[in-house]
Amino acid sequence: MTGSIAHLSSRALIGVSGPDWKSFLQGLITQDVESLASGELRYGAMLTPQGRLINDLFVWGDEAGGALDVAAEAREGLIGKLTLYRLRAKVQIAPLDASVFAAWGDAPAEIAGGWRADPRLPQLGLRGAADAVAGVLPEAAYDAHRLALGVPDPAKDGAESDYPIEANLDILHGIDFKKGCFVGQETTSRMHRRGVVKTRMAPIAFYGPPPPVGAEILAGERRAGEVRGGVDGRAMALLRIDRAIGGGLTADGRSLTLDLPPWLAPMFQPIAEEPPQS
Repeated sequence: MTGSIAHLSSRALIGVSGPDWKSFLQGLITQDVESLASGELRYGAMLTPQGRLINDLFVWGDEAGGALDVAAEAREGLIGKLTLYRLRAKVQIAPLDASVFAAWGDAPAEIAGGWRADPRLPQLGLRGAADAVAGVLPEAAYDAHRLALGVPDPAKDGAESDYPIEANLDILHGIDFKKGCFVGQETTSRMHRRGVVKTRMAPIAFYGPPPPVGAEILAGERRAGEVRGGVDGRAMALLRIDRAIGGGLTADGRSLTLDLPPWLAPMFQPIAEEPPQS
């Protein structure tokens, strides 16, 4: 496989620095920040107090502070939320000018230092931040690569009602269940402890352009989920697991199939019924 680099124009950076920056973020996001090393990249999210997704994000660790890789359209609002939470914490929060890039396949020659492995899946490659990189592809190329691996982008495929586990953050190393308290932890931990998640995002395959975003997915005559966005031949969907695994799926009057990658397939298994109580 040849190497590829894409400019992720839908992403932007927020600088977070000061002596309290790690402890400040530690109580806010789903990922452990206290143990983040310089040069490391971790994946996580900010949630509502009720445990629903606000923004997914990557945390970049550096000697002088950190940076948050977030959806560009959400950056201003997220800076406002972080500022409200800051109170007396010794932390500075400001937008950064550098752009976000992704590289995958064989390491391109253009890659120098500062690129970090995507913590979600090894096949996703590397992420980097720079003022400019020569010879890059548009973000659509990266989206096709991401969808081929079955990885959702909550900023593109999500909705305000989604829980992080429905977006597979528990499988994609986006939630540290041992780190202690964070906003939305109670609901998230309860879903994890019970071990029964009824709906998850998963890729679907079909011929031609994707069905409209929000199109209802049916299993026979029963609702099985909805289309969340995609490219020709493949899209992301939020699916009710017990109905999606039975096959016979349609959306917008067209047939489609559930096309699970190996990392996600174990989550789409029939739920064993509890034995009757004697």
